Amino acid sequence: MTDRTARIDSFLAHSGWAAAQRSPLAGDASNRRYERLARADGSRAVLMDAPPDTNPPVSAFRDIALYLGHLGLSPPDVLACDEALGLMVLEDLGDALFANLMRARPTQDHTLYTAATDVLVHLHQALAPTDLPAPKARELAEMTTPVFDWYAAGAGHPDSAARNELVSALHTLLERYAVGHTVLALRDYHAENLLWLPNRAGLARVGLLDFQDAFQAHPAYDLVSLLQDARRDVPERIETAMIARYVDATGVDSAAFQAAYAVLGAQRNLRILGVFARLSLQAGRPHYVDFIPRVWGYVLRDLQHPALKPVAAIVRSALPEPTPSLLRKLKDERTTCPNP
Repeated sequence: MTDRTARIDSFLAHSGWAAAQRSPLAGDASNRRYERLARADGSRAVLMDAPPDTNPPVSAFRDIALYLGHLGLSPPDVLACDEALGLMVLEDLGDALFANLMRARPTQDHTLYTAATDVLVHLHQALAPTDLPAPKARELAEMTTPVFDWYAAGAGHPDSAARNELVSALHTLLERYAVGHTVLALRDYHAENLLWLPNRAGLARVGLLDFQDAFQAHPAYDLVSLLQDARRDVPERIETAMIARYVDATGVDSAAFQAAYAVLGAQRNLRILGVFARLSLQAGRPHYVDFIPRVWGYVLRDLQHPALKPVAAIVRSALPEPTPSLLRKLKDERTTCPNP
């Protein structure tokens, strides 16, 4: 028995879950680990194991969960927490992930995306917690550097000059289109982190997961996360309808919002291309490469917006298309550090 295992056992004993049956739950791209806890009486919960040396403090999850709950939304309740160890016992919201429901019955996609969009409308009417990070335009632009450090370099096309040009061009566009009013952005707001809770009412029917990395950002940020989902195809008709729904519900200027949406879409998706390449090349998780063609498609879609003209020229000249041979190279090779 490892020291970590013993500490988890002790934590579960002190929180009343020592006798629970434990079974692994699917994880995410982080270093967190999840287990379902099931007692003999039928009660269930979820163990989050987030070692503090490789994860944000679990207090971030707890604090945001409390904030979301106070707004009438449905994060999991925190049943027990050990901040020093990075352990939590959470309410089990079930298995009805939006992604699974829409895979089984694609006709549900409009209903579910409408509910998820309405949650954002409601969330964005509240003031964001002031203690959350609020990255500036320059920081957001620099978040895209993994697309050169890992995706382009991993494909054998490193280009430090283009890397600097992209950051500079994106910085300018983000400064112009995506600053000003900020809201709480959950950051990973997509179909595999949303659960359908039909026994609850209104907006509370949408269960919320994986928000410990939240920050303050432009209101379009989480809508991009939802509608340009790296893990599943979102029909363009749905994307168009939900953007229109958000604009109508909030009264924001449509042209300005759609420009911000495209700029943040490019920023987010370029970053994801690099992160997915890194997860394969460095962390040995090659299945993330399978998502790259979809993300590349979103990048090309975002670059069609006139506001992205300065970035489009850089991307099209410096970043290679994810051909089958390039994707195979990203899956087969291993490296331990970026090559900017």
